[in-house]
Amino acid sequence: MIERQATTADQYELKYAGFWVRFWAFVLDMLTVNAIGAILVKPLFKWFGWSLSKGWFLFFTPYRITLFIIAFLYFAIMTKKLGQTLGKMIVGIQVKSAFDTPLTWKQVFFREVIGRFISRLLVLPYLSIPFLPKKEAVHDLIADTVVVYEDTYALKHQPIFREPAIPTNRVEQPEVQ
Repeated sequence: MIERQATTADQYELKYAGFWVRFWAFVLDMLTVNAIGAILVKPLFKWFGWSLSKGWFLFFTPYRITLFIIAFLYFAIMTKKLGQTLGKMIVGIQVKSAFDTPLTWKQVFFREVIGRFISRLLVLPYLSIPFLPKKEAVHDLIADTVVVYEDTYALKHQPIFREPAIPTNRVEQPEVQ
C-alpha cells in the first residue's frame, strides 16, 4: 500500500454541507416549529376561542402568521446564538460567516428573512447548492455565510506546479551491451 505524504501545497479547509444534509436539517427544523405550534400555540388559540382556519386570505390566518413569526424567531435566534438550529445540530452542520468572523445580526437577518424569502418564493435558488464550490444557496450568497460540517475538515488539493522539462534536440541511443 502506498502511503501519501503531505506536501506544503496541501491545505485543509472546512467541509461544506451539501444539499441533502441541509434538506434533512430543514425538515427536522420544520417538525420542531410545527411541534411548538401544536404544543403551545394551538392550545392558546383554542383557550381564547380564536379560529385556527378562518383568516383574511386563504393562507394568511392568524394561526399561520403566528407560526411564521415563531419560525423566524427560532431560525434567527438559534442561528445567531449557536450557529445552528436543532435540525442542524442533529445532522452535525452549522452556519458560519464566509469571512471567518462571528455571525452578525445583519448576516442572520439577510440569510433568514430576505434570502430565505427569495429562495422559498422561487424554489430554484436552493438548486445552486450542488454547483457552487462552497455549496452555497442564494440566501448564503446574500448574507455572506456558508454551511459546514462541525469540526470536519477536507484536504484541499492544490496542484504543485513544476517547471516543464526542457526539450533537447538530440536523440538518445540505447546502450549496447
